Amino acid sequence: MVRRSRRGVPALLGGLLLALTAGPLQAGAAAPARVPAAGGTGMVMALDASGSMTRKDGSGGTRIDSARKAVGTVVDAMPDGYPTGLRVYGADKPKGCDDTRLAQPVAALDRAGLKKAVAGVRPQGDAPIGLSLRKAAADLPRPAAGSIGTRTILLISDGEDTCRTPQPCKVAAQLAASGVDLHIDTVGFQAAGKGRAQLECIAKAGNGQYYDAPDAKALARQLQRAGQLSADGYRFKGKQVRGTTTQGGAPGLVPGQYLDSLGPNEERYYATDLDAASAADFSATVVPPSGAAVGPLDALRTRVVYGSGGVCDSTTALFGQREGAAPLTSGVSRIPTQGGTGRCDKAGRYWLVVERKAARGSDAARWPLELTFHVEHPLKKGVTPAQSAPEYGAGGKDATLPATAPQDVTGGTGFNDARTLHQGVWRDKVLPAQTLWYKVPVGWGQQLRYDVEFANEPRNKGYRAATSYGATQVYTPFRTPVGNGTGEFSPHVPYNGRPASLSMGTVPVAWTNRYEAHPNVRPVHHHGDFYIAVTLGARAAQIAEDPQIGVVLRVAVLGKEKDAPQTGASVSEASRRESGPSADVAQGSGGGWSTGRVVAVAVGGVGVLLLAGLALAYVRPRRQPAAADGDADPRRGGSW
Repeated sequence: MVRRSRRGVPALLGGLLLALTAGPLQAGAAAPARVPAAGGTGMVMALDASGSMTRKDGSGGTRIDSARKAVGTVVDAMPDGYPTGLRVYGADKPKGCDDTRLAQPVAALDRAGLKKAVAGVRPQGDAPIGLSLRKAAADLPRPAAGSIGTRTILLISDGEDTCRTPQPCKVAAQLAASGVDLHIDTVGFQAAGKGRAQLECIAKAGNGQYYDAPDAKALARQLQRAGQLSADGYRFKGKQVRGTTTQGGAPGLVPGQYLDSLGPNEERYYATDLDAASAADFSATVVPPSGAAVGPLDALRTRVVYGSGGVCDSTTALFGQREGAAPLTSGVSRIPTQGGTGRCDKAGRYWLVVERKAARGSDAARWPLELTFHVEHPLKKGVTPAQSAPEYGAGGKDATLPATAPQDVTGGTGFNDARTLHQGVWRDKVLPAQTLWYKVPVGWGQQLRYDVEFANEPRNKGYRAATSYGATQVYTPFRTPVGNGTGEFSPHVPYNGRPASLSMGTVPVAWTNRYEAHPNVRPVHHHGDFYIAVTLGARAAQIAEDPQIGVVLRVAVLGKEKDAPQTGASVSEASRRESGPSADVAQGSGGGWSTGRVVAVAVGGVGVLLLAGLALAYVRPRRQPAAADGDADPRRGGSW
């Protein structure tokens, strides 16, 4: 593959970014048809109403006054119907370590009821945080059989537990270990010293995040962020399955979508029977709690195994950063060789192996795991596929993208409710530690090319030169990430509240790309919905004053769509009606749009590779593998 020289971050359109920061999303913006939240999903706020909350907050009121307003802000921002409840502690007795009660049950969002409940809170007593966390976990509904929900305890406090037993950090760790769906976020309102340290400990032990709120405005902002992250959690889809730790007894898979869970440094096996001619595409996605502790080299590895351990394909996805976890996807394929003489060209039993690598100090909880499996039958006899398309060509960094006024859009929570985008310019809002999802149909012979622009945002008064990151990743219709190691694009950019942008894209879709060596070309071998993920790092919560940060996507689908993958296929009717993708993009009209064995490393689904030494190895081009059963090139795709 020909590699172009790298350029700096492209200049942004100042007028657009000013409009982005000055104007909120329009109230009438269309919302995506998201997959409904799973049964057992919900959030309970545990509010500190101990005596310390009667202290002045520095804005003319008391801490509890600010807490009441902040709770009102968060419930106003929550989506209609999202199960939400309120527990308070220290509100009913001048003294007592059993003083905790459920003030509003966890049920379909009742904004008026929650505001009324918090308005009636009168701080006076002790702070039994440990006991309240244990009770709050029982307040949340249990997930329905076969479903994976998102259950959140949101603790709001100004200090430490005054009752000492049960110890809050131990309780948090016990609760987090009790299931894959529960996490505890904490908000420290003017918390300092031992109180802040304890709240940070609870969040870390509870697989959650700590949000610091030094004043009333920050409290409202951080509560809104935590609440919306809970409500906008990944919507899972699939049939429950339980992988085994060895090949023996592994559950059999047929094409479809599945759900399991995966612990740290654990391996799971799944079996399937394949014929000698069809390709098989697998993907694995882990979804940790937003911001859960990870290391740069924490990874998700997938491989396809045949016989007694022969590897047909292997890919490793890295988080590549320390700011906290985001969804991470790895994809592999079993593709028979052109000559039919490879080790993995035989009919028989194959295994998908999914492995999670975690360093010491990383999140110890089990993570939800979503698997997909597709089978691609060979082309009919006598059909000659079009030649491969391993070069970016018109879809490189210099591609002309739409420059029209942005349209408002709301991204999905994951692959299953990703929002469909047409060619054009789109505007959204992203929370720190959140990933937004979109999908763009790309036809035979076409390629996806897009830019992501993070807005100029007002920064916190206490801003101290912190730097977070923005990231993007593009996935094939079979959910294989292809945006790393290209030598053309980088999947991340530093973000400190000032404008920042990323470019990303794919090579043209060609059936014979499956025989190419480069890991960012080979998977681009089938038309369909290509997925775009956009992530903002968790540390942006320390930087930006607004709860959400503006983001713009400029999306183009380049090239004429062909009706079929073979040589000489005709141009589709939709493409024939257009005057040409280059002219259409320049005018912003939305034209040109219509519906052997490899070892690779993809850098963190939408993660950031911060280790320069590793990065230098990842950007090298790969050798062509042996035509039949040659060893894979050990050099891996990736990008800094």
